[in-house]
Amino acid sequence: HRTKKSLFKLSILLTGDHPTVEFALKPLQEALNRIPVLDYRTTVHTDQGFQYQHRHWQNTLKEHHVFQSMSRKATCLDNAAMESFFHIMKVEVMDEHFETKTALIEAMNEWIDFYNHRRIKTKLDGKSPVKYRELTVQKAA
Repeated sequence: HRTKKSLFKLSILLTGDHPTVEFALKPLQEALNRIPVLDYRTTVHTDQGFQYQHRHWQNTLKEHHVFQSMSRKATCLDNAAMESFFHIMKVEVMDEHFETKTALIEAMNEWIDFYNHRRIKTKLDGKSPVKYRELTVQKAA
């Protein structure tokens, strides 16, 4: 199961069964549509998955003047935010036994909703990722 995470708001954007270029491009396009043109460099960091090396992904970043950063091969600390998320999810969800793939996916989706909307994070001033994003957007407006 593949997952996309926004480090700005520390919330999960999208999940899916298979890593594809289209799967990777959807949240990227959504994020690019929300990000204003800034005076400083915008960076997107990923692992070395094939979809992030694909010309469509790279061309989309170039068209929006976004810098691409990739983690080094076999260096999980470069992608620590996602590694941490998966550890938390495995501890809180994956230790259970699920009879079907559908039951597992349903449990994961429920947990991701909890993670995004109700699970508070110390680094977000004790707010959930979605609440923190809402407050940040209000301050910027």
